[in-house]
Amino acid sequence: MLWKGRRQSSNVEDRRGSGGWVAGGGIGGVIIALLFYLLGGDSADLENNLKMTTNAPASTEANDSISAYAKVVLADTEDIWAKIFSEQLSGNYSPPSMVLFSNSTQSGCGFASAQTGPFYCPADEKVYLDLSFFNLMQTQFNTYGDFPMAYVIAHEVGHHVQNLLGITRELDAKRGRISEREYNKLSVKLELQADFFAGLWAHYNQQVNHVLEPGDIEEAIQAASAIGDDKLQMQSQGYTVPDAFTHGTSQQRMYWFKKGFTSGDIREGNTFEMIE
Repeated sequence: MLWKGRRQSSNVEDRRGSGGWVAGGGIGGVIIALLFYLLGGDSADLENNLKMTTNAPASTEANDSISAYAKVVLADTEDIWAKIFSEQLSGNYSPPSMVLFSNSTQSGCGFASAQTGPFYCPADEKVYLDLSFFNLMQTQFNTYGDFPMAYVIAHEVGHHVQNLLGITRELDAKRGRISEREYNKLSVKLELQADFFAGLWAHYNQQVNHVLEPGDIEEAIQAASAIGDDKLQMQSQGYTVPDAFTHGTSQQRMYWFKKGFTSGDIREGNTFEMIE
């Protein structure tokens, strides 16, 4: 993605360098923790069972470049979602903030660490991002290029859009009123819709800013495939448990991102009507 010299968002809180802990064993510990989280584990249990140590910091130059890229992507989401809200939803868009942290920090949704991966907290309307996650995507998930990072940020901003539209609250209201299995299915559909919104953002970002380079969309699709629940479960335990899926299969994640990118129509993103 063409990003150098472009506007960077000012809605960024940089907490890097404040210290914290990460799982022992270097990047291997991080991948175990990430899989634990994505497969439905409790981060509190994980913290009680993993040895605490200090993560070796990446170079300042590399961190500055990655953080600058992240700020440009966030700025693009601000511009594009303002356009979509105005033209397709007849409303005004209120953007989220993005918190950059290293190792661990506190969020409105509780303790956040490198193990949890990037996430959106509806309680404080902030996207939380430890930039080391993108190193992990390349070394452990074999993603390539810079656009997977844009896809991940756009996915988390997609959760903010769901929050603004009241979709998140509708799902939360069902907690305890339906079976855990049924609720989990709805949670997966929420995640797939965030993938659709990421694709929708990419569609209009290209239309408005002409920033996509050859291979960018393929990079995002490959990343979506790499972090599908079925692939992660096979890597970690050698078999899949569909009832434990949290974000959707590789095929589903690729499908909904591509649908958002090709359709350019927010009305096409009702994942809750998808056939099981």
